[in-house]
Amino acid sequence: MILASGVLALMSGVISPGAAFVEWGWRIPFLLSFVLIIVGFVFRRSVEESPVFEEIAQKKQQTRVPIVELFKKNWLLVILAALVFAGNNAAGYMTTGGYILNYSTNPKGLAMDRTGVLLAVTASAAFWFIFTLVAGCLADSIGRKKTYLIGYGCLIAAVFPLFWLVNTGNIWALLLGLALLTVGLGLTYGPQAALYSELFPASIRFSGVAISYALGSILGGAFAPTIAAAMVQATGTTTSVSVYLLVVALISAGAVLVLRDRNGIDLSINNQAEQEVGATIFDKRTPAVSHTTDNAKV
Repeated sequence: MILASGVLALMSGVISPGAAFVEWGWRIPFLLSFVLIIVGFVFRRSVEESPVFEEIAQKKQQTRVPIVELFKKNWLLVILAALVFAGNNAAGYMTTGGYILNYSTNPKGLAMDRTGVLLAVTASAAFWFIFTLVAGCLADSIGRKKTYLIGYGCLIAAVFPLFWLVNTGNIWALLLGLALLTVGLGLTYGPQAALYSELFPASIRFSGVAISYALGSILGGAFAPTIAAAMVQATGTTTSVSVYLLVVALISAGAVLVLRDRNGIDLSINNQAEQEVGATIFDKRTPAVSHTTDNAKV
């Protein structure tokens, strides 16, 4: 997001925002993204498989059809994990999905300077990055669940001020609004990989994490900009968008409350039986958790 909005800000600042940018200027960022393909390829070729998956392969304990087993035994976890991500994704798409950019630069609306708004979005992405790192450390210290709840509390507190500040038409107020939003975004994104990994048993963990993340993206962010635009058109006010983000964030916070914090659970295949119990408050069985376990191997 930092790279994308930063390069677009550079292009819109250098090239006339008129016909030149529409005809060919926008193509340059897309061509530059080819570099990321090479970087991604190199990284994926050089990164070793996680010890847990190597252990599963060595012991020949792979599940033949993990998706079937996932939904047969852990369908509730998949739904809850998806809902946990939905609130973050819906709010995040206000920036990554381009809604704030389109809304604030609309000639018939606020008509703010596109380059200035893109620079503000770039700066907010940097704040998001920082708070994601903070959340990772915080989640190891006070737990994933508490970090998530603090994050969604911050997100809920920011959804109304965001549009109050944006609607002033002042670029610095817009930046402040986006920065406030990114506090909650970072705190509800940093613990996600650890929380997801600790929810699912080793044999179906990859499928559980991947499907939960994808489903959460669809439920939360895929339609968020379209829903926001439709709500503003129907109501004539951005307050409706804030209410929409508030409701989704409350649903996600509710999903977090249903889950148990399993920080420190042994993630290896040898602990499969313990991993299959106690992930939600509805399951009265609780797994043995050792806070000295190194979960980095996941």
